[in-house]
Amino acid sequence: MQKSRKKAGSLLWLIMNNEPVPYSRWTELKKWVPSIILLPVAIYLVLNRGNYGLIDNADLVIHEAGHFFFMFFGKFIYTAGGTLMQIIIPSLIIFYFFRNMYCLGVQIGMLWLGQNLINISVYAADAKTQKLPLLGGHMAYHDWHYMLGKVGLLDYSNEVGYFFFGIAIIIFIVMLIMPFIIVE
Repeated sequence: MQKSRKKAGSLLWLIMNNEPVPYSRWTELKKWVPSIILLPVAIYLVLNRGNYGLIDNADLVIHEAGHFFFMFFGKFIYTAGGTLMQIIIPSLIIFYFFRNMYCLGVQIGMLWLGQNLINISVYAADAKTQKLPLLGGHMAYHDWHYMLGKVGLLDYSNEVGYFFFGIAIIIFIVMLIMPFIIVE
């Protein structure tokens, strides 16, 4: 009992005095726990592309706020603003946590970015058929129909959608191996 109390006290002293903590097998394993927990979430998001959940409501608010913030830059950027905001906000979170070398924060931000990219992929792929219900009903126009039509890629809306879906999968893979990249 006395021996374990001394160990706990010395470990606390090491941490409080910013000394290196002795290496253990648990130290190596525990940095992978978030990846193990996030793996089924990422798989669920990939396998359920197009099915919407609770966080999608927050993403919709961010998307619509993007239109507001980009309305001063012309119709094309105004239209792209919703999608841009869905990419910018999680990217800022990733940047902040990466700069502070906080692996779990980066992973959560990447999960959110990947989830947003999956939603963007569904919206972009729908540009030609326009079957998704839009906020504003029949009075609203489809962002991706307008943007892809403007740049002459409307016939490739499915490919554009799969491009964003592929980027989301890459983001999820990088998220899972983040403990190799960030050493805390």
